[in-house]
Amino acid sequence: MKTITMRLSPARLPSLRWSAGVLLPLALAACTLEPKYERPDSPVPNAWPDGAAYQTTQGANGVPQSQVQAVNLGWQDFFTDARLRRLIELGLANNRDLRVATLSMDEARAYYRIRRAAQFPAVDANLGFSSTRLTGDLRPPGQDPVINAWGAGVGFSSFELDVFGRIRSLKHEALEQYLSIEEVRRSTHISLVGEIANAYLTWQADQQLLKLSQDTLKIQEDASEMVRKSKAAGGMAAIDQHRTQTQVETARVDVEQFTRQVAQDENALSLLIGGPIPTDLPAAQPFGDNSFVAELPAGLPSQLLEQRPDIMAAEHRLKAANANIGAARAAFFPRISLTAGIGLASTTLAGLFTGGAAWAVAPQITLPIFNAGANQANLDASKVRKDINVAQYERTIQGAFREVADGLAARGTYDRQTAAQQSLQKELAETRRLSEMRFKNGVDDYFPVFDAQRQQYEAQKKLVTIQLARLTSRAQLYKALGGGWSQQTVTDQAPVAGKPAPVRAVAPQAARPAQTTPAAPTAPAAPVSTSAVPSTASTLVAPARAPQAAAPAPAPAAPAARVAPAPQPAPVPATAAVQSRPAQPPATPVAQAAPAPQPQPQRKTPDPDIPADLRAAPDVTATPTSPGPAAALAGSGS
Repeated sequence: MKTITMRLSPARLPSLRWSAGVLLPLALAACTLEPKYERPDSPVPNAWPDGAAYQTTQGANGVPQSQVQAVNLGWQDFFTDARLRRLIELGLANNRDLRVATLSMDEARAYYRIRRAAQFPAVDANLGFSSTRLTGDLRPPGQDPVINAWGAGVGFSSFELDVFGRIRSLKHEALEQYLSIEEVRRSTHISLVGEIANAYLTWQADQQLLKLSQDTLKIQEDASEMVRKSKAAGGMAAIDQHRTQTQVETARVDVEQFTRQVAQDENALSLLIGGPIPTDLPAAQPFGDNSFVAELPAGLPSQLLEQRPDIMAAEHRLKAANANIGAARAAFFPRISLTAGIGLASTTLAGLFTGGAAWAVAPQITLPIFNAGANQANLDASKVRKDINVAQYERTIQGAFREVADGLAARGTYDRQTAAQQSLQKELAETRRLSEMRFKNGVDDYFPVFDAQRQQYEAQKKLVTIQLARLTSRAQLYKALGGGWSQQTVTDQAPVAGKPAPVRAVAPQAARPAQTTPAAPTAPAAPVSTSAVPSTASTLVAPARAPQAAAPAPAPAAPAARVAPAPQPAPVPATAAVQSRPAQPPATPVAQAAPAPQPQPQRKTPDPDIPADLRAAPDVTATPTSPGPAAALAGSGS
């Protein structure tokens, strides 16, 4: 590369005033070559899919539809199980992935401050001393052969006047990268809440399946002993004894399988919370299919652009790539730099501050002439990077749309599937009862009893599996809609007509009591109970409180009456293969020592050395358990 450098010395300028009169207007007229940012069009439809899978009844099972978007419903209000909330708090305090995301945000913030500092001259002060001895030929007559020189000065060197916005474009790029990493940290927070909830629900479901198989094993061992004695007395055939023994062995296989799965679930949960599961957790609520979440409104697909942190992070990366184009364009234009200083000089230290002042000014203009196409290649690469980020941004939106659509499809279908499975289990229980009665009365042999027991046991296991899938799908829908970060909940104030219900900020609490809401006057479908699957359902996830009407308040409605489930026969073993279960989190060895909860690395209150435009950025001083809003700084490139 060949450059032309022009140095302007003070001797060639009439005065410093003339120099300032030339350079100052150039600096004030500084422009930017950064392209104007325009958000790409959304690649998804303006409405969610419609069809039989998405049909659901609002307010079903006495749960009113929430007036608050998922993004504004805090996880403390969404998950009301005290044990689950305690585990989430431990995970937010100790999880290493979240800690890495927080530290990465700190690193990006520091890098932005480095880029910002380039807009200002780096002023240095110096104090120097030199001593020179002259030979006889060089020493003037009568002069001391040793010459001492002291000097002190203040100045800056190679300060670039950002006439074409190169430095500002780089600063804007660093700012957008910082905001992108902040959204990644927020996304990690939301994902962690969802992963802990899924791991906890899986752990609870496997405990239910383990208890079901243990109870079944005990019952079948008793039945096998009864058949053995009956065969010895000549009342039953040998095949009946072998059939009952297969039930016993099947139950033993299930006990070992679910014992292993419970242990693996505990390992996965320990990894997520950053240490062993505490032994002093609050009592767990019963696992059941009536654990509802509020019917969260899905909103419009366009609202995902402001709710999903992964989408916002992708857009910030796109803005950063757009800003980098401005810096690449500025490389084609001259660079104007300035070196200046003022100081004092003397032959003695005592006279250093009594002599006259010396100054120096050295402006410099560098114009690129030839660099073998490097600048053009850099500009082309910047444009390609922007196109890549556009495609990634659109792909992120499409992925978010699919996640929400899947959650909406699961919401309606799992409700109906659960009801159908409960009806099936009820019919199988009645079939078993009649088969046992016919066997005792001598109408049938033992085979109908054996077959009814096997089918009922399989139905009981499948019901637990469906309940687990239903609860985890609700948690995933909450996460897909951007929930899991905000600390807001519905107020008790009546909403204004035509406006959404207001929200209020809720201070983070270690373990807030579960909030209960009177059910609407519609009775929920009662689950069919078994000795191993409790009929009384828990409330692992609950709706936000519905807005109350303004005074005068109407008379309160009578609470919904719950239909008492009919007692069902005890569980029995199965000979068929064990039902498939949802994918389990991978088991990971964890340390045995329980670490004390540690706060995530966080920023202190902004101080004067923090850039003003960064202090105006989203609140990043909040801890993981009380995060602040993550509003993006749009267009802050100046």
